Amino acid sequence: MSRYRQRTRLAAIIAGMSMVPALPTWGDDLETGRALARSHCAVCHVIGDYNKFGGIGSTPSFQLLASMKDGAARFQTFYARRPHLSFVTLPDQKPPTNLPLNAPPVTLTYEQVDAIVRYGLTLKDPRLTN
Repeated sequence: MSRYRQRTRLAAIIAGMSMVPALPTWGDDLETGRALARSHCAVCHVIGDYNKFGGIGSTPSFQLLASMKDGAARFQTFYARRPHLSFVTLPDQKPPTNLPLNAPPVTLTYEQVDAIVRYGLTLKDPRLTN
């Protein structure tokens, strides 16, 4: 089985096991998620008011992702989705190729992935909510 298929399968299993709604009572976890998102994800994504005019134009903001019908699933499997698959690694995973990266490498723990997911799901796109 290819590394991509392994990571995709792992992402699906984790997504199924962690279908927990984002609640503001997670406090420290949300702060950790916010800090991780700002340090790693803001390079490509707009994240809240942190970098309103940053990110890459063709990359959806965290707010837009959280507002999508499948937003929770997108966040919960982000590390197995393109282009993240090329530069995000987890403790038991290796990059799918030895080719040079086109983005700075990011190594996350599963707890950090959960924190980013929970934080991201708190950011709704104000254009799509009343």
